[in-house]
Amino acid sequence: MTEPQFQILVWLSYRIAATFAFGLPLFLLIWAKITNSSAIDRLLSIYWKVSSLYAINLLFLSSESQVGQLLSLISPILMVGSIWFWVDLNEEIEEMYIYRPISLTTRIWRLTLSFWGILNTILHIFSWRCLNSINGIYCDTWREIPYDSFITTKIIIRFILDGNWTTVLSTFFGYLALILYLTGLFQWLIVQLPKNGRFAGKF
Repeated sequence: MTEPQFQILVWLSYRIAATFAFGLPLFLLIWAKITNSSAIDRLLSIYWKVSSLYAINLLFLSSESQVGQLLSLISPILMVGSIWFWVDLNEEIEEMYIYRPISLTTRIWRLTLSFWGILNTILHIFSWRCLNSINGIYCDTWREIPYDSFITTKIIIRFILDGNWTTVLSTFFGYLALILYLTGLFQWLIVQLPKNGRFAGKF
C-alpha cells in the first residue's frame, strides 16, 4: 500500500468514526430514551463507557505518544465487542420488529461500526511499526487529525479561559483518564463479569 493510499484510508477511518462512533450513537441514545427503548438505551449506555477509551487515545496521539498508537488499535476492538457481547441485549434487539425505525437504525449502526473496527485493525497491521516508534512512515498520518484537534482545543482554551493547552497537559490528562478507565475495567472484569457473565447487569 502506498503512503497516499494509506492516508486516504486513515482519513476515511476517522470520518467513519466521527459519524458512526460518535454522531449516530449519540443520536440513538437520545432517541432510545425518548421512545423508552430500554435494550437500546442500555446498549448505548454501555457503549459510551467503553468508547471513552477512543477519546483518551486522541489525547495521546495529539502529543506524539506511542501509547496513543496502541490505544488506537485496541479501543475500536473494545468498542465493537461492547455492542455484540451481551446475550440479553442481543436477544431483545433481535426480537424487536426489524422495520421499526430505531431497531433498523441500530442494526445498521452495529454493522457499520463493526466494518470500521475491521478497517482500523487492518490499517494498524500495515503501520505496526508505529507501535515501536512514532517516526514510522505511516505514523504522521495517524497523528494528523488528533493534532489538528489539539490546535483547535488550544485556541478555544486560550480564547475562553486565557490559558494554554500544551502537549504536556494533554499527556497528563491522557494518563489520568487512562488510569480511571483501567480501574473501572478491571473492577468489571474481577467483580461483575464472574457474577453476571454475558448479561449486561450493572455494567
